[in-house]
Amino acid sequence: MAGRLKTVGKKRVVLQECTEPCPIERGMRILGGKWTGSILWHLKDGPVRFNDLTRMLGGASKKMIAERLRQLEARRLVSRTVLKTAPVSVEYEITDFGRTALGFLDELRIWSEALSEDQMAAI
Repeated sequence: MAGRLKTVGKKRVVLQECTEPCPIERGMRILGGKWTGSILWHLKDGPVRFNDLTRMLGGASKKMIAERLRQLEARRLVSRTVLKTAPVSVEYEITDFGRTALGFLDELRIWSEALSEDQMAAI
């Protein structure tokens, strides 16, 4: 439940404190990790093999990508398939649940593309 404030005199008093994460915090815990949104975005058009995904995410290490993929798989946002190839390959695909995040990831993309040079310099 969201915290609520009341002004009493010159002080602000918390009437009801948050006892659990608010919806925004829950969402950020799920998708807020570095590279998480980018991984989901790159999987939107279909399954991608692990090595191809690492090339798409040029600034991320294979270790970091593997860690994020494990988290996304555990949260059922991504599915993992071991391919019967020689050598064995693994591909990842966004799930229907993962696709529910694409709408606001696209809104985030649009918002960030609209930032001015001054705003970008402050980041």
